Amino acid sequence: MFTKQNLLATLAGFLVMFLLGYAIWGFATAEFFEAHAVNNVMKENPDMVFLILSNLIAAFALSVIYGKWARGHHSAKGGFQYGAWVGVFVGIGLGLLWYSTSDIFDLTGQLVNGVIEIIFYGLIGVAIASVYKATAPKETS
Repeated sequence: MFTKQNLLATLAGFLVMFLLGYAIWGFATAEFFEAHAVNNVMKENPDMVFLILSNLIAAFALSVIYGKWARGHHSAKGGFQYGAWVGVFVGIGLGLLWYSTSDIFDLTGQLVNGVIEIIFYGLIGVAIASVYKATAPKETS
């Protein structure tokens, strides 16, 4: 679990998750989601320590699960597929659960967020898979 391969993949996943998440939700879609927010529950300034910690833990979990899921067959396509399924779980599965139990976004906002989550986690999967592939033990003849 704490192999060099997994820790480097965790670092790559963390960087993509943190930077891409900030670019997507902090800039690119901020106005859209403000327009579709039912209640403004966002903090004025996020607690960066916990934001970084949450991304690091999530990237580690994604990397560990990917390592078991891929079974030594690493590719960008496989990484995207893995991440996209995580995105379906989080973005659509949990998103609709949150929609049914809380007032954060209207349905349009929640569905758009779900689609974004699928792409977001797909790209994180690509980063993790790429590191696993690059650091995989080389086969000798």
